[in-house]
Amino acid sequence: MYSMTEMVRPKDEVRRILENVPDDATFEDIQYRIYVCQRIKRGLKDMEEGRLLTQKEVERRMAKWLAR
Repeated sequence: MYSMTEMVRPKDEVRRILENVPDDATFEDIQYRIYVCQRIKRGLKDMEEGRLLTQKEVERRMAKWLAR
């Protein structure tokens, strides 16, 4: 995985993903891998920018959501 300080063009990232999927991968498999890569990059960026929650805060939020 690349650090957020290293700019990778989306087209290059998709090429890298395509090189690593099995030859029999479906469109859905490829779309899912792209989606997961995007989410991981977003999470890493959030982490680098200090947008994190503590375990207690997550538990508090989940308790409110699950109580509905």
